[in-house]
Amino acid sequence: MVEENKESLFKPVGETAEELQEPAQTQDGVVLTGAADAMGHPVQEIESLCMNCHENGTTRLLLTSIPYFREVVIMSFECEHCGLKNSEIQPASSIQEKGSKYILKIEDKEDFNRQVVKAETASCKFVELDIEIPPKRGVLTTVEGLLEEMIDDLESDQEQRKQIDENLYNQIKDFIEKVKSYIDCKEGTLPLTFALDDPAGNSWIEYKPGEAQHKWSHSEYIRTDQQNVDIGIITRDQLEDRRKEQVAALANRERNKSQASTVLKSSEAFLSDATDIENFNNEVQTFTASCPSCMQSCDTHMKPVNIPHFKEVIIMSTVCEHCGYKSNEVKTGGAIPAQGRKITLLCDDPSDLSRDILKSETCSLVVPELHLDIQQGTLGGRFTTLEGLLRQVYEELESRVFTQTSDSMDEETKQRWVTFFAKLKDATDGKVKFTVIMEDPLAGSYIQNVYAPDPDPNMTIEDYDRTEEENEDLGLKDMEVN
Repeated sequence: MVEENKESLFKPVGETAEELQEPAQTQDGVVLTGAADAMGHPVQEIESLCMNCHENGTTRLLLTSIPYFREVVIMSFECEHCGLKNSEIQPASSIQEKGSKYILKIEDKEDFNRQVVKAETASCKFVELDIEIPPKRGVLTTVEGLLEEMIDDLESDQEQRKQIDENLYNQIKDFIEKVKSYIDCKEGTLPLTFALDDPAGNSWIEYKPGEAQHKWSHSEYIRTDQQNVDIGIITRDQLEDRRKEQVAALANRERNKSQASTVLKSSEAFLSDATDIENFNNEVQTFTASCPSCMQSCDTHMKPVNIPHFKEVIIMSTVCEHCGYKSNEVKTGGAIPAQGRKITLLCDDPSDLSRDILKSETCSLVVPELHLDIQQGTLGGRFTTLEGLLRQVYEELESRVFTQTSDSMDEETKQRWVTFFAKLKDATDGKVKFTVIMEDPLAGSYIQNVYAPDPDPNMTIEDYDRTEEENEDLGLKDMEVN
């Protein structure tokens, strides 16, 4: 019943447009939508206060759904007293579990006509133009519409700028001409990279089924504490309390590291096993599920793979042909081991970057020399190389730090981030030595031993007993085994 009511309220935007009658126009030029006195009319009208002249104006609401995206509310305001007009779009769904980032490669005029849902929490960036549109009101528009709106905002103040600062006027004029040359697809301008980043996960760029993979991509990420404050999930006071707890936990962790290093030197090393990966089953299992992005049916492919002398893992991949959603992850199989596992690898040669690495969802990864600390759950399950993992961390962190917080960042903090990314890039390129420490309470992570079957002089594996808190977090204390 709830689904039926939802479908009746949020009809696709195309069907809603067909239901709307041609608006009537009175002699004084006022357009009547018919919404004020029509029961069940798609457009709802509400009398509301104009913030410009403080007289009463009219707000119109349209509940609709965008195919392969989700439900939205389109709003417009008009004041007949002062002439103020405004329109925006709001998501009708709740804040998503993860943030979303879309990247579109604009290669021709048609790509400028792609629909864009930009929520009020989203920021846009045109990379080659070095333009960033910060979060503001939500809009339903096109890629070209975003640039045209920006041009209109700049041109509206050009006459005043010419009187005050002619040099600035000329610079902005040249910039506007440059943007228009991209919109007109003049020779040498394209391709243009358009990035849309929304921590709330309620923004979207239109996807065209069957197009080349390099043109459109969608990725999800775990929000930072600051982003949770920006979108209203937690308060500033809660953020400060959480940071104090993190500082205390970090201090406690450093003490534990010092104690663990003493134990590690005296313990017997656990040798990593063979590294060649063989197929446990040559068949790829496929089953139909609902796409988490557009809720349409899509196929998920699953294949069990056996890593010799380690354990069985399951590689899963999902691609939605409707909205372009893509996901791939690795799940560990088999029984839950009695102990957790800690793997320490010294990378003192560039060839170490090509080692296979399996990082499960429950694994934390620390690189002390780079001040890199990846907590459990971050990046999900990944089977890649050490170089691939570090590059993924570099790309995701850099885009989030310098896209979301660069404007509010002080110079000292910005310099620390620049230094951090420089060290991380040197490590990714094999220019510095560093130590990788992987700690997994479910012992579901793995680093390749290139010396197998002989012991690896640079790698130490230690099994340890899980704490009561870890058992509680993993739900192991509630399990009943007969």
